[in-house]
Amino acid sequence: MRRRTLDALLTTGGLIVAIVLLVAGGLLSWANNFVDDNVRTQLAAQNIYFPDKGSEQLEDPAVKPYLEKYAGQQLLTGEQAKAYADHYIKVHLDASTGGKTYSELSTISRANPDDEKAAGLVQLAFRGETLRGLLLNAYAFGTMGKIAMYAAWASFVGAAAMIVLSLLGFLHLRRVPVEEEVGAKVRRTPVTATA
Repeated sequence: MRRRTLDALLTTGGLIVAIVLLVAGGLLSWANNFVDDNVRTQLAAQNIYFPDKGSEQLEDPAVKPYLEKYAGQQLLTGEQAKAYADHYIKVHLDASTGGKTYSELSTISRANPDDEKAAGLVQLAFRGETLRGLLLNAYAFGTMGKIAMYAAWASFVGAAAMIVLSLLGFLHLRRVPVEEEVGAKVRRTPVTATA
């Protein structure tokens, strides 16, 4: 095979890879924007706010280190949703239910159908764990959006690298003699010294 043909194939292949990476980067950027917008819109509709700075709710040592930085803010991001779910709702649920889950409380309540306190705790745990689960789903989707953003950046960097390599390939292609073969040994004529 002629060296020039191989170089042209590799260079063209590099441009095709660059185009694929650009398309992938565009789609991943779109996915990131879609997820971020959806998470923000859905969380904003819930109208959840973190306790204000200096409030009694933030003084709990199980809450303060995790939520103080968000004090007074509206819950709008996946990271905020995780912090609120794990360090506010869960802390209050554990305090109210003695650390028992909905399933455990439900079993107790079914065994004692006349116990109103047990039935109330079942409802509290169900509502709290449901809200917590929904917030953690927002966190999961927010994380997927972030991963899509990083993958988009990697795709764009890869596309830029392939474009540069392809341009260098086209420059090299112009320098290769038409008749040069791939893997052919170059014959050199011995140089004789004249004195």
